[in-house]
Amino acid sequence: MVRFPKFKSSYCSICKTHTKKKLNEYKTSEQSIKSQGKRRYDRKQKGYGGQTKPILERKQKLVKKP
Repeated sequence: MVRFPKFKSSYCSICKTHTKKKLNEYKTSEQSIKSQGKRRYDRKQKGYGGQTKPILERKQKLVKKP
């Protein structure tokens, strides 16, 4: 869980003023095991041969801009 503010002051187009709005954190839904992509991936992973698709490894930026 990430810590974030409970309320945010933002512009309301109906009231024409800034009002406090309640914030919610989005949660990822459970992935479907029946989807075509998942079935294809599982079929491809079956048996010998190891990992078939590249696992994304993002590199961190080494230098920050001043």
